[in-house]
Amino acid sequence: MALCRLVESSHLTLEMQGISKSFGPIRALEDVTLRVQKGTVHALVGENGAGKSTLMKILSGVLQPDAGTIVREGKPCAWKHPSDSLAAGVAMIYQELSLAPDLTTAENVWLGIEPRGALPGTYSKTRMLADTRALAARHGFDVDPNQKVENLPASTCQIVEVLKALARNAEILVMDEPTSSCGEHEVAVLLEMVRKLSRAGTTIIYISHRLEEVVEIADDITVLRDGRAVHTGPMNGLAIPDIVKHMVGRDLDDYFPKREVEVGSTALSVSELSSQSVENISFDLRWGEIVGVAGLVGAGRTDLARVLCGLDPAIRGSVELDGKRVKIATPADALSHGFMYITEDRKRTGLCLELPAAWNMTLPCLAELGMKHILHLSRENEIAEETAKKLSLKWSGPGAPTSALSGGNQQKLLLGRALIAQSRLWVLDEPTRGIDIAAKVDIYELIGRMAAEGKAVLIISSELSELFGITDRILVMRRGRLVADLVTSETTQEAVMQLAAVDKGSV
Repeated sequence: MALCRLVESSHLTLEMQGISKSFGPIRALEDVTLRVQKGTVHALVGENGAGKSTLMKILSGVLQPDAGTIVREGKPCAWKHPSDSLAAGVAMIYQELSLAPDLTTAENVWLGIEPRGALPGTYSKTRMLADTRALAARHGFDVDPNQKVENLPASTCQIVEVLKALARNAEILVMDEPTSSCGEHEVAVLLEMVRKLSRAGTTIIYISHRLEEVVEIADDITVLRDGRAVHTGPMNGLAIPDIVKHMVGRDLDDYFPKREVEVGSTALSVSELSSQSVENISFDLRWGEIVGVAGLVGAGRTDLARVLCGLDPAIRGSVELDGKRVKIATPADALSHGFMYITEDRKRTGLCLELPAAWNMTLPCLAELGMKHILHLSRENEIAEETAKKLSLKWSGPGAPTSALSGGNQQKLLLGRALIAQSRLWVLDEPTRGIDIAAKVDIYELIGRMAAEGKAVLIISSELSELFGITDRILVMRRGRLVADLVTSETTQEAVMQLAAVDKGSV
């Protein structure tokens, strides 16, 4: 481990010394040391499987280490339960939030520690609302205590989780992928929230695969690779390529792989397509072309993908494939025409986590594989293994539990479906959300390869750098409408954000 700066122990609010943890023969962590200064933002990065989650589970009391010590404000600690960690002022805010959607902001913040009412066994709603307003104001947040969480955007839900932790006197917040489900505007809101918390003296351990955020927000960084801390030091002077090299142990010169593809004839022609959520969408997509879809959260990007692929009904409009009008009323129609839709939420709407990994790849394609009525498991496993090689999929074999795979490898299972089905038109919704840098590069290379083979790709992404790195054109959506069709090389990220965020009549 390279320690780039010696930190005075009096400034440390947390130190994890020599932490090791094994699960049977698998060594998840080996002699990891993490030193965090009070009131700073400390980034913790690494590929999926590097040991970040295990280290943070030990910090939060979910797991106990095989070796090593946790020191909090100079005192050694032995936390056996999450309640012990929370009592010591450490709160974990997970990527998948733990809020009750049918309760209000105030009810979520004080759930389980509600202020007592006048009568025994009751709580004071008036005091709870007032306490929520006071807590939010003290940290510079603007939230409505009466608003139900199910009606809040993702960035505000993160703020509610933070208030919930602060209400329990948390002094160290571990934030796991806080922006993974956010658009550009919401990312800006959350990063400003982190700055406010840090300025007020709260310590943040910030976990993210979005390295541009890490560079922008963090004071210090620790990089894990294969269960070891391979770099610790200040963020100042460290660039994204440096972080990537520490993470993967090598340079990734072509973060966005270069490709030279001769674009072919029009593959897909969409004319005035409308549903309950999108209105009068018209655009063309050619064979060999990669077209991105940009826009803020709620702009209608996913709604467009869903109506294109038969998941939502079209009210009017037409879709032509190779110049011939087609009707796509169901997902089965889309599959029969060579479409493959990859959902933005692999865990909830993409994969059957309890099934073997191979089954998740072949499930939509059994009829095409000649297994509509009778399964041939050996042939199915053979196809899955061939596809896994093409995807650089890391697994223990076709029977590997899907739930045990990393996020990047789970995402590759979904992409494997398109390969097995020999889909000609790929509709990808946030295909790199919540996955590590090496898996992202694998997916970018796969998308480029498919375009080179003449496939047409429509990719929805909240990361503008991603769209500018791999697409030929960018469609910009706002409030359910298509507001621009831009050649990627002839525009800028600032121009796309302006179109996505601002109505022409308001500028």
